[in-house]
This record gives sequence, C-alpha cells and structure tokens, in this order.
Amino acid sequence: MTSRMQVKFEKEVLPALAEKLGRANKLSLPRIEKIVVSMGVGAAVQDKKFLETAAEAMGQITGQRPIITKSRSAISAFRLRENMPIGCKVTLRGRRMFEFLDRLISLALPRVRDFRGVSRTAFDGNGSYSLGLSEQLVFPELNPDKFTRPQGMNITVVVRNATDDESREMLAAMGMPFQTEGGDK
Repeated sequence: MTSRMQVKFEKEVLPALAEKLGRANKLSLPRIEKIVVSMGVGAAVQDKKFLETAAEAMGQITGQRPIITKSRSAISAFRLRENMPIGCKVTLRGRRMFEFLDRLISLALPRVRDFRGVSRTAFDGNGSYSLGLSEQLVFPELNPDKFTRPQGMNITVVVRNATDDESREMLAAMGMPFQTEGGDK
C-alpha cells in the first residue's frame, strides 16, 4: 500500500518538475533518496535512561527501531569517553520515508510554536535539506505524560539528481512550508 505523499509525488510533483525543468527523462529528475532522523542525547553521559527514552520516542515517531550511535573520541571536559552511547538515529527509505515526510509536513511542523516556515537556505550544495526541531512532542504519536524531558532532533532529507534550487522546487511542490522570500529570517 502506497502512502498519500508517495502518490502525490509520482502523480503530481514529478510531471510538474519534468515540465518546469525541461527534462524528458524521468530518472534525471530530483528524487528523495532517504530521510535520516537523528538525536544527540548529551544527558546520556550521566544517565543511560535518557538515551533509552529518546530511542523509544524516535521509534514511535518513525515506526522503525533506531540504532544507538557512539562517541568517536574522548572529550574530558564533557566527561565523554570513546565508544560511549551518546545518541540515536534512523534512516528511512521507501514507504516509511514518505509516511514520515507526510506526518512532518502536515502534522508536526504546524504544531511548532510561533512557526513561520522552515528556512529556504538550509541546503548543503548537493540538494539535500536539513532542519532541526527543538522538541519531539510536536509529533502527535508521543504521549506528553511519558516523555516529559524536551529532546530535539535533526532531520535530513537526502535528495539525488538535484541542485539546491531544484530540490527546493520539489520540496515546495510536496508541501514543505518554506519561509516567504522577503519575510522573516
């Protein structure tokens, strides 16, 4: 069963992009390859319980079990040792990727307090887009009574076959709420 966002992408966005970019080959059009959701849990240095609750929350948000990331080097000022569990991440592809993107655009981002749109300039030069959420409770899947500690997350939408402008066009056509050009920064 395909998700609503995947149907919109294949039926509306791809043909509109092909016409706008003047490309006849559908495989040369920008496509979302994967979405990577990650959380850095700095409080996990003192207590592993924080990392476990963050991983559980990420699993509920994405529908996929996260992997635990470990520190690469030791930093004595942060009481951090090498190979210490310090965060978690999930890589979404296919149907789950489109379902997560649909929930992010239609449910989570509008619930952000004082939301005026996501940045238009957060592209990496190769078409991939990154954004950060300061609180995970904007996703309605989470019970606010269970997850009381505010935890942020980074979301990276990896796009292939695209420049930054082409990727911006594709994400805007999919409904990503970008800030207005002359508006607030």
